[in-house]
Amino acid sequence: MTFRKTGCAFATVLMAVTFASLAVAQTADDAMVTQEEGADAGGASLPILLNPISVTATRNPIEAFAYPGMVSVIGREEIETLQPSTPDDILKWVPSVQFVGGPRRTGEVPVIRGFSGPDTVILIDGARQNFGSGHDGRFFIDPSLIQQVEVLRGPASALYGSGGTGGVIEFRTLDAADFLSAGETYGGTVSGGFQTVNDEWVGTLTAYTAPTDQFDILGSITKRDSGNIKLGDGNTLANTDDDIIAGLATGGFNLADHHRIEGSFITFQNDAQEPNNGQGAGGSSSVDKDIRSSTYQVSYDYSNPMDSLLDLDVVAYFTETQADELRLDDLGIGPTGELLKRDVDTYGFRVDNRTSFDTSEDVANLLTYGVEFYHDKQFGAAGSGTRAGVPNAEDYFYGVFLQSETTITEPFGALPGELLIVPGLRYDDYEVTSSLAADNSDSEWSPRLGASYLPNDWLMVFGSYSEAFRAPTFDELFLTGTHFNIVIPGFPTITNAFIPNPELKPQRTRTWEFGGGLTFDDVLKEDDGMWLKGSYYRTKAKDLINLTVNQPAPFVDCNPFIPGACNGTSEADNVGNAKLWGTEVEGAYENDRVLVSLGFSTIRGKDEDTGAYLGNLQPDTFTVITGLKLPEVNSIVGWRMLAADGFDKVNNPGEERGGYAVHDFYAAWQPADGPLQGFRVDVGVDNAFDKSYSRVFTGSVEAGRNYKALVSYSMTW
Repeated sequence: MTFRKTGCAFATVLMAVTFASLAVAQTADDAMVTQEEGADAGGASLPILLNPISVTATRNPIEAFAYPGMVSVIGREEIETLQPSTPDDILKWVPSVQFVGGPRRTGEVPVIRGFSGPDTVILIDGARQNFGSGHDGRFFIDPSLIQQVEVLRGPASALYGSGGTGGVIEFRTLDAADFLSAGETYGGTVSGGFQTVNDEWVGTLTAYTAPTDQFDILGSITKRDSGNIKLGDGNTLANTDDDIIAGLATGGFNLADHHRIEGSFITFQNDAQEPNNGQGAGGSSSVDKDIRSSTYQVSYDYSNPMDSLLDLDVVAYFTETQADELRLDDLGIGPTGELLKRDVDTYGFRVDNRTSFDTSEDVANLLTYGVEFYHDKQFGAAGSGTRAGVPNAEDYFYGVFLQSETTITEPFGALPGELLIVPGLRYDDYEVTSSLAADNSDSEWSPRLGASYLPNDWLMVFGSYSEAFRAPTFDELFLTGTHFNIVIPGFPTITNAFIPNPELKPQRTRTWEFGGGLTFDDVLKEDDGMWLKGSYYRTKAKDLINLTVNQPAPFVDCNPFIPGACNGTSEADNVGNAKLWGTEVEGAYENDRVLVSLGFSTIRGKDEDTGAYLGNLQPDTFTVITGLKLPEVNSIVGWRMLAADGFDKVNNPGEERGGYAVHDFYAAWQPADGPLQGFRVDVGVDNAFDKSYSRVFTGSVEAGRNYKALVSYSMTW
């Protein structure tokens, strides 16, 4: 399948679905309702939300469309219709976002614009998730606890510091206000579901209350159990068992007018059995993997609309994550019964304030400024000794930042519309320490300047320049021990050993980005809307951190008869100069009968010194999500497609991948009144045509056809 054929098929089907849906809409005018009525009478039919508000992009509410950059907001209703089992199920529909690592949930790692691992900032309710591992996942949270996800794509160090080279993924968890309407004080929701691709059962129980105007609380617990994964090629990915318990407890209290404190506890526990390397098809060794991740958070907010000087947010958190493995055999680098430990603790806090003022009648300013601190500590062990690649180490990060949002009406006294200018600057100082080698420390300035010009109510153009950095992690600086062994019968064992490199420099990027967008109301019928936004970016990267594996080939580069002659090394080092560039487009059309959303992305990257491909590059990708709203029967039905071009931007021909198109179908039913009010039923089939495909840099075929259903019941009073 060529990308041209995929694109033509994509466009043809999209137009057919759109016009068919519009035809249904035109023949059902008598049954149509307004946006607000649709949300009430339509039950599962989605409300029209064409101008989502982002908070992650600037740490202040701003229309995602007007922001001088690319940011996506995924709400609770969208998450529910996806029936996600992992965060990958939610985020793979966002342009320039892909997951590598294979179908196992513990191996999934997000990639944004070619940057992965510690190159992306992961937040849960403002708390950093800094766990890192060579072959385990990057973060652990169950989708049942997520109320909203924001994905800020592109450099974000001016606000978020180290790790902002790729972007930011921020999860916000549920609270009582997501379930209770005005006048309601108590409620509960119970749900249960099943999916066939891995025989997964899930059940969730949530209770919530707001007994007074000052106090609210929510508690939720989810049990998820799954087994081996059926792949699209007819095979089964064995040694894939997950037994998960996830929970959330959160509450808030209004101390006085405009003063509020909140606290939360989020936990994820998975007793898994899988290979030591859970990515791809995995190795031959098996382990009992005990994953525990908990985040404790407390925050204070002061927000008084009459106070233009003080609008204060304070958040403090503690995140503890462990991924301990008990060897079930001796097929890996160690004996049966050996316990491998990796524990990472993160303490942190952030304080930021907002001050607003008008420079003149036509110029309004909002300053956001604050400080941030966080500290990571890692402990690793194998049996009674050290664990290879998991050094005992810690780091300290200190940051201060300042950002302005300046809105100019009729700029220069001659141009129509509004000009939004968003300059920002952050200073970070860090130190990474370990007893294994010399400390590594440095400091960085991260500037950013973005501007959006909206000459009227339907057009916008934007441009930005950003610098970002990512400090080397303790895993990269202080690697020791055996990376892997090569066993050739009759010859001495060949060992590849980790070599520490405490002289690693932080990787730095400079990014230019420009784009524009269109937004219209009443396009094809009254109260409908559409928007389209796209960008082109170029990133210059210096000192990219890369793990270099030097392994002589037996009988070619070395004599395996000589003990040690074929031994190799693995060391993290800096790649001098690289460039990455790409495009992103996303858009949506929606009325009270139909919704259509589109996404498209490309990403390229090369080492400027050698010409080699560089970065976690991805194929050109199309996404489309459609839905037909049926308020007469309180339902919505829809189709989704993810299509990728063939991928050959690799240095190793074995990493090439063919193109593919994967189709999903879904439906939801949610009675708005009557005896069944409170019930919701979601059904769907993912990869409906059982497509066999592999994502890039993943040594396994992806999951095959997956039938799934979820039934929930909510009661409030």
